[in-house]
Amino acid sequence: MASRADAVTPSLNLSKFGQATELKKRLWFTIGALVVFRLLSFVPLPGIDPTALSALAEQTKGGVLDFLNTFSGGSLSRMSLVALGVMPYITASIVIQLATSLSPTLAAIKKEGESGRKRLNQYTRYGTVGLSAIQGYFIAVGLESFGASQGLAAVVDPGMLFRISAVISLVGGTMFLMWIGEQITSRGVGNGVSLIIMAGIIAELPTSFSNLFEGGRTGNISGLLITGVLVMALGLVAIMCFVEQGQRRVLIQYPKRQTQRGMMQADRSHLPLKINTANVIPPIFASSLLLMPLTITQFAGQRVAGESMWGDFVISLNQYLQHGSPMYMLLYGGGILFFTFFYTAVVFNPEETADNLKRNGGFIPGIRPGKNTADYLDYVLTRITVIGAIYLTLICLVPEYLIASAGIPFYLGGTSLLIVVNVTVDTVAQMQSHMLAHQYGDLIKKAKLKGGKLR
Repeated sequence: MASRADAVTPSLNLSKFGQATELKKRLWFTIGALVVFRLLSFVPLPGIDPTALSALAEQTKGGVLDFLNTFSGGSLSRMSLVALGVMPYITASIVIQLATSLSPTLAAIKKEGESGRKRLNQYTRYGTVGLSAIQGYFIAVGLESFGASQGLAAVVDPGMLFRISAVISLVGGTMFLMWIGEQITSRGVGNGVSLIIMAGIIAELPTSFSNLFEGGRTGNISGLLITGVLVMALGLVAIMCFVEQGQRRVLIQYPKRQTQRGMMQADRSHLPLKINTANVIPPIFASSLLLMPLTITQFAGQRVAGESMWGDFVISLNQYLQHGSPMYMLLYGGGILFFTFFYTAVVFNPEETADNLKRNGGFIPGIRPGKNTADYLDYVLTRITVIGAIYLTLICLVPEYLIASAGIPFYLGGTSLLIVVNVTVDTVAQMQSHMLAHQYGDLIKKAKLKGGKLR
């Protein structure tokens, strides 16, 4: 059943967009903030040699650094001030969210309402600073040791001073991006952190398309294959737009209440359960775990070249976990399935939802309040999560398989597409909400002019 907002949305008059001054201000603020982010991605860390960095990007290609570089818009390969992007903030947010389900203390703080949310946000900021400092220190140490065997030096003047300056710069860049994201959320349109990630992904698309078409021009890639890649991308986007808006709306009914005119009226609402409740978290977790051994071997280099049992194990593991290999595809799909159910169980608690409905007098028709309601919600959520898990697995595995089998120099990852589609859908929905509020304001003004007062 469509909601009232869904029914009104098709009737929105886009010609009124020019009159929505508040929405235009929010859009210009969002665009300006994203431009600042892109400019910062080209400001390098102090004491870095760009030539050695190019070699670093080639040597670590395909590892977890390449995966994170996609989300940072190339900032990590250039070692800019915002090389870490907002991934430390995302990681800290996920950890705090998981901790609220495991720790009774944090769970109690979460139930305090707005004050509890502010405290949890503060804990997330502290975690972001800690993670950024740790990652920044290891990046600085890795830059100092990189290229030593080839006679290269990624750092002009290595030492403790460089490490301290690099950590301070990277932590400051991440915190500044986090602040920009919060400003976009409050003063712009859409979720700021998600928009920053999407801007980084989109910034890398022109280079990817250029490499793809260059391969077709030189004859390395057939024109039919290029057409197939583009059609596949459009098809995946269409499927995502359809599934991401899919919901299972559970009918909630409230007891009859007496109105001002003495009539008894029963209120009804819907509890929306998304098909993809876990969003893009499962692919990110599964990819990070599988790409970690590959990155370790790339950084270790010759030091694990069969000199020990551990070195032989790491090299063998690296061979089995190459992109497109059967073992990689199997573990990647299994990881997505596992994390989909795990994260869905974390973000949605049927027992807590059933208690809230019981406290407010709401109930599901035909289901007794309390434990029976919780069991019913868990049953419904499990069924739709199966569909969501299969959907996520196919969306992520199909591009990986085609890229590996056809040798396409175009990383069209399912995770990147999911982020772009989800953020775009959410941003468009917020723009429609602003337009809807603006048109309601015009209707109220016209009603006051015609009738003198609203009835």
